[in-house]
Amino acid sequence: MAPRTTETDVAHVAAAIGEPSRAKVLLALAGGGALPASALAAEAGVGNSTISGHLAKLLDAELLTVELDGRHRYYRLATTDVARALEQLARIARPLPVDSLNADTRAKALLRARLCYDHLAGRLGVALMSALLADGVLAAEPDPAGPDAAYVLTAHGHREPTAFGVDTERLPHRRATVRYCVDWGERRHHLAGALGAAVTTRMFACAWLRRGRYRRVVHLTDAGREGLTATFGVPADDLV
Repeated sequence: MAPRTTETDVAHVAAAIGEPSRAKVLLALAGGGALPASALAAEAGVGNSTISGHLAKLLDAELLTVELDGRHRYYRLATTDVARALEQLARIARPLPVDSLNADTRAKALLRARLCYDHLAGRLGVALMSALLADGVLAAEPDPAGPDAAYVLTAHGHREPTAFGVDTERLPHRRATVRYCVDWGERRHHLAGALGAAVTTRMFACAWLRRGRYRRVVHLTDAGREGLTATFGVPADDLV
């Protein structure tokens, strides 16, 4: 009989994340996409011969999964929980030094608007969450499991997402409808869960968002500025 486990092996996962090149690999995938080893090697700043060892450690820690497409292998984060963990670690980590104009531009763009796996984060994501709460689409309820609030879709809160083309009755049941992440830049909540993912996907489909030149970075279009204010009541001053 296998020994009964009473604690999780946090050290094993932390060691896998804690090496700088592997941390860069995970952050490169934090926008929810899948990338080949060669692209991840470039993101991590290591050679193709070195990246295989790093990827093996991340797979062993169950932080990544690998997908086969013919002769090619693509890597992605194993679960949304991995992305959430990276977001929370970013809250307590010290900032990296900005040593070039390119690094400064990228850092500011990530703070403005980015993807946190499959949902919108940054100042834009927080502004959307705040607007949904102000308009009564979401409501905060006490969380019996901890000090933070739990958010729910209200009885009349289906109207705005449905008008936007998100059928709240057909969101995947395997995933919580409403979850939140504490945004590492804003220290406030942005919308995650099935609803957050569906709204973000719809924003891309409506050309409200476009991807930026940096991984994970997104930009709000003119149509998005108008649409977020008209549809969800996001104040114009909160839009980037």
